[in-house]
Amino acid sequence: MNVVELYKDIKVKDGDVLVFGCSYGPDSMALFKTLLELREKYDIRLICAHVNHSKRSASEKEKVELEEFCNKHDVVFEYMKIEKYGDDNFHNEARNIRYQFFNDVVKKYNATYLLTAHHSDDLMETILMRIARGSTLKGYAGFKKLVKMDGYYIYRPFISVTKDELLNYCHKYNIPYAIDASNNSNVYTRNRYRKEVLPFLKKEDKNIHLKYLKFSNLLNNADDFIEEEASKAIKRVILDNKLFIDRYLELNKFLQRIVLERFISSFYQDDLILINDKHLDLIEKIINSKRSNSIVNLPNDVEVVKSYNELTISRNPSLISSYEIEISDEVFLPNGHKLKRLNEVLGNSNNIIKLSSKEVTLPLIVRTRKISDVMAIKGGGHKKVKDIFIDAKIPLKERDMWPIVVDSLGHIVFVPGLKKSKFDKTNNDFYDIILRYE
Repeated sequence: MNVVELYKDIKVKDGDVLVFGCSYGPDSMALFKTLLELREKYDIRLICAHVNHSKRSASEKEKVELEEFCNKHDVVFEYMKIEKYGDDNFHNEARNIRYQFFNDVVKKYNATYLLTAHHSDDLMETILMRIARGSTLKGYAGFKKLVKMDGYYIYRPFISVTKDELLNYCHKYNIPYAIDASNNSNVYTRNRYRKEVLPFLKKEDKNIHLKYLKFSNLLNNADDFIEEEASKAIKRVILDNKLFIDRYLELNKFLQRIVLERFISSFYQDDLILINDKHLDLIEKIINSKRSNSIVNLPNDVEVVKSYNELTISRNPSLISSYEIEISDEVFLPNGHKLKRLNEVLGNSNNIIKLSSKEVTLPLIVRTRKISDVMAIKGGGHKKVKDIFIDAKIPLKERDMWPIVVDSLGHIVFVPGLKKSKFDKTNNDFYDIILRYE
């Protein structure tokens, strides 16, 4: 593989910091090797971000070997271990946790790029599964080679490279790696596509992966154009998280669907994989119905409500006894509010907290209260969360759904809207995390 060709789409320069996700599998270790070659051309700093999903006994050994490889090649090693999972889809939840960790590492080192080892076989599998399952136009495109994030880019240099090419590259240069035995299990849908469908397609055409890449690029370009048109329509149709049906029905049929997808995606964010065509069809059905009031129930206790000319989406607190959500850039809460992560903010009310990642253990989590909850409050001392509710005269029926923000060690850092912990920072202190309760 030609390193110059692989990285031609990004502008790497001396002094840049590059973070790369590395599982210690052959794909990510091939990525590791190409980045070492890139470092010979530029004075760059490499950060290896590794996640232990706690699902295999071999994971601990792989972590040790990868860390040793990093030390040998003067690459910074960042590590996290997922100790527990919720009741959500494992792969989806693991992906969300993994990318939040990557994002935190990128911000920690002020990196320019986050690189992953997704290759052309991954792209084909993703496209095929989404076609079979039903998806959006953007979903059918799979994933992009270069994605602009908040302050950095995600880059996938292997998007036109096959799995076999990566394996051959590892063998040629004697690059160490480990094979995840679960990749051979037919339990997972992706594995069945990998073992049964892709070999057939490659036998029909050895360059089929390049045709899928062309298909992906075509859909992404179309989606970019449609996004511009949809953005204009959204400003007319959606206001304050409400979709106005009369304005929506004036749109072109195709554009209606796109606007509806954007309306739902703004709520589900990274969990959009839970939504498929059938859900959107049901929502369109109540929009076009003559009934003034209707409800569609969606995954994760979410409901879409039609009330005369308005369509709203929210979590139904009456269906939820508790929740625990990892905090990303924006989290919609079951009580109708949301937590938003900001880059800067004016003001210092009880709806805003500034934290230092040096003092709290990431990721941050928002959850429902527990009987034993006690917070080290700002200004000194400790206080039961129960007493904070009593002092603020919060009705009993609201307390069970009230958000409590904790770090990964369980320390309560914030009772949004009511009380801040000792971890809150002033404008003159160092802080790199800002949360606002809205």
